[in-house]
Amino acid sequence: MALAQKFYNYTIDDIYSLPEGQRAELFDGQMYMMAAPGRQHQEIVHFLDRVIGNYIQDKNGQCKVYPAPFAVFLSADNKNYVEPDISVICDKDKLNDKGCNGAPDWVIEIVSPSSQYTDYLLKLLKYQGCGVCEYWIVDYPKNRITVYNFKNNTMEEYSFSDTVKAGIYEDLEINFSKVNI
Repeated sequence: MALAQKFYNYTIDDIYSLPEGQRAELFDGQMYMMAAPGRQHQEIVHFLDRVIGNYIQDKNGQCKVYPAPFAVFLSADNKNYVEPDISVICDKDKLNDKGCNGAPDWVIEIVSPSSQYTDYLLKLLKYQGCGVCEYWIVDYPKNRITVYNFKNNTMEEYSFSDTVKAGIYEDLEINFSKVNI
């Protein structure tokens, strides 16, 4: 489980002050330390990054896909900072050298034992409230992909034997049975 610090007044400056290699996220000033991802987690991130990136490239699309670590500043304050496993950003004006200022269009989180609370609760609420269009929670141990389409106010569940349609694109479908773990 991600370990919350005891104080709620952390800022992005505190994130940048962490020792080299240590990562954390901020939710309303509360810091959650991040554990290093495991091999299965990284296999899924690599698969999704490749499939989504190839799709965008093949379609000459304008969106960009960024795997973690990639900084997303969800609000104008300095109290919210996340590093989604996959971020798809279609508004290039949100991008600068530090990361993404504002909500990505599509966020995918791969659940790790240490990230269940943040992925299923904190991030779900934060992403929905800040303008993310679509949020996927990929939970390999539970054989489940949960797709939240906030624009349509829907939630659907799939397994790793399913093909999942991306809501922000008309013709992108991801066959999770091809994930090689």
